Amino acid sequence: MKKYKAKSSKKSNFRKLNDWLHLWLGLFSGIIVFIVSITGCIYVFEKEIKDAMEPWRFVEVKNQDFVPPTQLLDTAKVYMPNSEPSGLTYSNKEGAAAVGFNSFENGERHFTAVFMNPYTGEFIKKQQIMGSGNFDFFRLIIDGHRALWLPYDIGRPIVGVATLIFVFLIISGLVMWWPKNLKKGNRKKSFSIKWKGNFKRVNYDLHNVLGFYSLLFALVIGITGLVWSFEWFEDSLYYVTSGGEEHPGHHHPHSDISKSYLVEDDTISALDRAWYKTLAKEDNFQGMYLSPNLKDKDDAIEIVAYQDHGSFYNKNEYFYDQYTLEEFEVEGAKYEEASFADQLVSLNYDIHIGAVWGLPGKILAFLVSLICASLPVTGFLVWWNKKKKGKKRKA
Repeated sequence: MKKYKAKSSKKSNFRKLNDWLHLWLGLFSGIIVFIVSITGCIYVFEKEIKDAMEPWRFVEVKNQDFVPPTQLLDTAKVYMPNSEPSGLTYSNKEGAAAVGFNSFENGERHFTAVFMNPYTGEFIKKQQIMGSGNFDFFRLIIDGHRALWLPYDIGRPIVGVATLIFVFLIISGLVMWWPKNLKKGNRKKSFSIKWKGNFKRVNYDLHNVLGFYSLLFALVIGITGLVWSFEWFEDSLYYVTSGGEEHPGHHHPHSDISKSYLVEDDTISALDRAWYKTLAKEDNFQGMYLSPNLKDKDDAIEIVAYQDHGSFYNKNEYFYDQYTLEEFEVEGAKYEEASFADQLVSLNYDIHIGAVWGLPGKILAFLVSLICASLPVTGFLVWWNKKKKGKKRKA
């Protein structure tokens, strides 16, 4: 009998500690979780909203090949004469090509995209996305989501810690919910919202019931967010999913400088030749990204071919020696041939925004993020109502 009481007391103490941590950590991180969740909720549909509001992202489909990268780069440089291109993107057959330019003025970063017709190389639109004097709605949203509109070196760690707390709150919330809500008498009210109840009851149900239904998806969103917040978390996740291997990170092979003489008299640029070699293997790509600037003499040419339109995880990466055009074999460079751990790394962003399941997945991510934004609000009201009730009892 004494053993049973000790065990019961120990369990009670654990529950008290769990409830106390859930309350105060929730109050401490609430405003940050709300901002991160509501901005993430909006950012989920960035592509769909931009596609609807920016017609220059599309071109008329033609029964002909795309022009090579250097032709697009030459056109883009006319409109950005004092900047170096940072990236070149081909879309699918209906999408415009774009060249991005990064520049810094007075310590401030500017980013401009030049859109062109991929069939003809003709200029379509110049759009400055980042920099003073220009407002970009989704840049505002993502800055809030990642760093609370603070400098990134300050805001990102704060968001990371709040996300870590949020993951704990999901687990501790389940611990609070689980025992009492599985009893026969509690099942109905534990899985449904009593809309006809008073405000306190509806608010309590919104916190408990919606929190329970969104728990698994919220946990996935939180964990995928932590991958970007903390390097130790990313490395640990890779270690676990790979069966004990270290995370290699993104690495590039190196070109053979001793053979630089091979391209001195070539009329076709190395980038174009690498692009043509990639096209021979990727005749149905849905997007392609190229890095046009090779900063070092031993850099390799990198070309990424996306297999699905609207998502990024299913991709094949190609690396070429810039002098010999020899293709390098890089482990995990092609999604279907990569290990489970490497595939999970590629999937992280698309899982985070729900794009891995297409439009239904994005709608689900939107709804879960909306619920996550509501939990700090409803949780605060539950605490506030209990506090007021306690004061009345004392009186």
